[in-house]
Amino acid sequence: MTVLITVNDLAGWAPALTFAKNQIMEPRKSSESKTMMTEIVLPNDTNVYGNLMGGRLMYWMDIAAAISAQKHCNAPVVTVSVDNISFESPIKLGNTVHIEAKVTRSFHTSMEVHLKVWGEDHIQQYKYKSNEAYYTFVALDTNGRPKAVPQLTPETEEEKRLFDAALRRRQVRLILGGKMKPDDAAELRALFVKD
Repeated sequence: MTVLITVNDLAGWAPALTFAKNQIMEPRKSSESKTMMTEIVLPNDTNVYGNLMGGRLMYWMDIAAAISAQKHCNAPVVTVSVDNISFESPIKLGNTVHIEAKVTRSFHTSMEVHLKVWGEDHIQQYKYKSNEAYYTFVALDTNGRPKAVPQLTPETEEEKRLFDAALRRRQVRLILGGKMKPDDAAELRALFVKD
């Protein structure tokens, strides 16, 4: 038996076919999400000691991380957590701030972004590490609801190390946020409990 389907017969299926097509996502590389942001520290950015204010730096880091996450999933994103920000060296007035952001791992609807921050003193001609942090974002669909994101394929040794550790960092975030019981955190338990 032969069934003839016309274009008119498929007209009612267009939204479902589009949805199905959009759900097939190719894995993305971490390098595809790499974002570099550069700012100069102006007087309005500093505290009374002439150092870049931590809140201003976190604001810039959030922007760089959001761009990185959006490059990974090609969708709007929202920040859901910021963790492990470590301030190592202050960045002085007039210095340049370099922020590098890359997605380290994606889960179902969320992505972890690793950020590295350097200061640069152009007069003394040296760069110095200032900060490192992890931000987590969730991708949103056109209705503002969480949507699936592409998986991540790490390539370099550093990307693989960050990718592997991301699951443990995620479990810590979920436990601290009350969304996971410590007994369910298998990756974390494996670090401390030998079977």
